[in-house]
Amino acid sequence: MSSATHPAASTAPASTKENRFVFKVALAATMGALGFGYDTGVISGALPFMTVPMAQGGLGLTPVTEGVVTSSLVFGAAFGSLMAGTLADKVGRRTTLLGLSLVFMLGVLGTALAPSVAVMVAMRFVLGLAVGGASATVPVFIAEMAGPAHRARLVSQNELMIVSGQLIAYVLNALLAHFSDAPHVWRYMLGIAAVPALLLGVGMLFVPASPRWLASKGREQEARAVLEQIRSSEQQVEREMAEIAKLNKTEQEDAHMRAGWSAVLDTPWIRKLLWIGIGLGFVAQFTGVNAFMYFTPIILASTGLGTNAALTATIGNGVVAVIATFIGIALIGKLGRRTMLMSGLATVIAAQAALGAVLLWMPDGLAKSYAALACILCFLLFMQMLISPVYWLLMSELFPMRLRGVLTGSAVACQWIFNALVALVFPVAMARFGSATFFVFAAINVGSLVFVATCLPETKGKSLESLENFLQKELA
Repeated sequence: MSSATHPAASTAPASTKENRFVFKVALAATMGALGFGYDTGVISGALPFMTVPMAQGGLGLTPVTEGVVTSSLVFGAAFGSLMAGTLADKVGRRTTLLGLSLVFMLGVLGTALAPSVAVMVAMRFVLGLAVGGASATVPVFIAEMAGPAHRARLVSQNELMIVSGQLIAYVLNALLAHFSDAPHVWRYMLGIAAVPALLLGVGMLFVPASPRWLASKGREQEARAVLEQIRSSEQQVEREMAEIAKLNKTEQEDAHMRAGWSAVLDTPWIRKLLWIGIGLGFVAQFTGVNAFMYFTPIILASTGLGTNAALTATIGNGVVAVIATFIGIALIGKLGRRTMLMSGLATVIAAQAALGAVLLWMPDGLAKSYAALACILCFLLFMQMLISPVYWLLMSELFPMRLRGVLTGSAVACQWIFNALVALVFPVAMARFGSATFFVFAAINVGSLVFVATCLPETKGKSLESLENFLQKELA
């Protein structure tokens, strides 16, 4: 019997059903975010063991090949984020995530069993395709499935799952290094990533396709059936179906603008927005955040700390990142985007300069190791609290609706490329310039602070529709 027949009797159970069903969808989808976090965090613990000679169970990595192995995943993620956007529009978000789970699994098995550096680099690139694809697809899928009352919280949980995956990687790295004497323990570290990949694939088998995507393909009856599963009332279903139909009509009328780059190239304010989006990706990555997420054990080992102790200390990175993300989610609705970014960059500059001074002028020993770790944790606290959440929020609201897909995909892909450049260059820079590397990061961040102060409009407190008009006037 339909809810339309007895609305009063079905409202409460439907609301409970909606909450439970949407939570199940979000939990299944964020396994992709968990895998994303684990795969980007696990390399920090695997690298020290992969640097030993092949005869002793490692891969004989040098500073150059450390950078290549680390950055190959991130270059793959740049391609993955671009391809996943197009694929998700063509075959659907759910089907794309199912395919990505298989790519995840292939990449995990390939890296865990890699017999040489060349195979490792190739398989890390494959794994990166899945990581980048997940970063572009999971938030969209959750946002389209969640109702208005749940959307902000559930999409924010995607970022929380990323940093949680990194924390899990750091903890398991430390435990495996402590309890295993196997020279190839790094293979177990990498192989554990198969678990979230498997959970993502299995989870996607039990959730429906996005109603927004179904309706965009003319499958309105299927879209309605999904909405009836995940919404609390018939009125809500009708309202959302009407909104989807209206949006589809607008998008079909503007299809020629959305399909190509002519609107970007011919419209000065949209060009400026794209450059701002790309610039924000540079700001986020050239803080040096992933130098710490990938290479903290190597940084701490340079102070005289042992490998196992360095891996244990790195757990602090994950703990601080998770705590900072909770705080950032609470702050982001209260403070302006510019205020958060500029405050975060000012703190990041101070932490980078302090770390460079500690590594350069303090004598080796436990005090130096603790001081360096304190600088890294201070950096990560303000980075994950004030910069990272704001970057992803701006990527979701800066660009006009008719070009949001192509502009967001392009800006996020550039962000992944900047991430890869940092991962590629950092170990070589540390080997050649040592502690001075962190003073270079501090100087770059001064430039980033100037960029945010002079180029980024404030977007807080505006609807997406009014924001588009505001940005058009502001950047004209």
